[in-house]
Amino acid sequence: MTHEPGWKKKSQEERESIFLFSEGYKTFLDRAKTEREAVRRILQDLSNHGFSEDPAAGKVVQTNRGKETIAFVKGEQNPAEGCNIIVAHIDAPRLDLKQNPLYEDVGLGLLKTHYYGGIKKYQWVAMPLAIHGTIVKTDGRAVELVIGEEETDPVFSIDDLLPHLSRKTQDEKKLSEAIDGEKLTLLFGSIPVVGEEKEAVSKHILGLLGDRYGIVEEDLVSSEIEVVPAFKARDVGIDRSMVGAYGQDDRASVYPLLKAISEIGTPLRSCLAIFIDKEEIGSEGNTSMKSAFLRIFLDDVLQERAAKSSESFMRKMLFRSRALSADVNGAVNPMFQDVHEKQNACYLGYGLCVTKFTGHGGKVGANDAHAEYIAEIRRIFEKEGIIWQTGELGKIDEGGGGTVAKYLAEYGMDIVDCGAPLLTMHSPFEISSKLDIYETYRAFKAFLES
Repeated sequence: MTHEPGWKKKSQEERESIFLFSEGYKTFLDRAKTEREAVRRILQDLSNHGFSEDPAAGKVVQTNRGKETIAFVKGEQNPAEGCNIIVAHIDAPRLDLKQNPLYEDVGLGLLKTHYYGGIKKYQWVAMPLAIHGTIVKTDGRAVELVIGEEETDPVFSIDDLLPHLSRKTQDEKKLSEAIDGEKLTLLFGSIPVVGEEKEAVSKHILGLLGDRYGIVEEDLVSSEIEVVPAFKARDVGIDRSMVGAYGQDDRASVYPLLKAISEIGTPLRSCLAIFIDKEEIGSEGNTSMKSAFLRIFLDDVLQERAAKSSESFMRKMLFRSRALSADVNGAVNPMFQDVHEKQNACYLGYGLCVTKFTGHGGKVGANDAHAEYIAEIRRIFEKEGIIWQTGELGKIDEGGGGTVAKYLAEYGMDIVDCGAPLLTMHSPFEISSKLDIYETYRAFKAFLES
């Protein structure tokens, strides 16, 4: 465990490895801005490393509805002895288009949105935005849509109020009330169809969507279109020591886990890497950690190995497993240090953060890892020279948060939260340390191979 910047412990050669790793990380962030895109990137990478959908293979990967993926690597020991499991979530706070989004007002074409996850609404106005989505037509054909990511693409934006007129409407309100959720409407177009008097701009927009993508307005009802920041991941700092990007909660865990599971050979214990959806909204739905997909996946894998796969066997196997809930934590913010109890907080650049418990207030809603398991994690990390720290999410009564750890804990396995610290978490431009991301990868690999 460290209480100083991890860079002090890194040689020049190690620093070069950190910077090289971060280039792949930034590419992943740019190409996996939605959960569907993340799954496609994960499948592509794992396929390149010998993973197959065949449950009988030594390395197995399967997907649930294009939004959840589990990868399995067979170990030397019988899976009945338990597995090493790491779970990370691939969804991120964003704006979703409503099912009937298009309308016209004051000569402008606009799209209604509904925010997803915990956002500060004021952070999403007056900035370039892109749309990524899947539109499924009634014949089952899916149309993939990405607009705003290429230099030649148009971008979109949500209008804010000029300061000359905002005193009563915004300035005298609480910050959380200055931007109403229903006002997060996307500016989408402004040219009308000549000769049309009603909804002329909307008709022009629908004409463009039909010509370019073959979709009609009714198709938007069966669509999932996400609004995300249009900018790419960038180096931050004159020393390029940090990464600034959208969606690092929790892709700062997803990418290191992907690299770790793809690189291990034959570990002692069988390993599972679980990439799940819907964490940001409480893990509800059939692609979340609460879904039955994990049990169905394991049942297929165990049956193909002629293992006993009864419900009783499955419960015992999961009970004997051990896990990491790979999720980020909030680093001490230099501008708002008073919300942290700094003796028990995590710091940017000090390494991977192990979070013994989450929740709020009196540890409400928390998974509180046992001391024996924390000692085991210490042993694994220290054996491999991992740079790590501990940290809580803020002062006791300042707020709080939760992860998927408690859902895996219901199986009886030991589990603890750990991941990279972030600044400006849940904003469109989160900040991470390249060192912390690299140490997260090293820690995950060490755990899987232990």
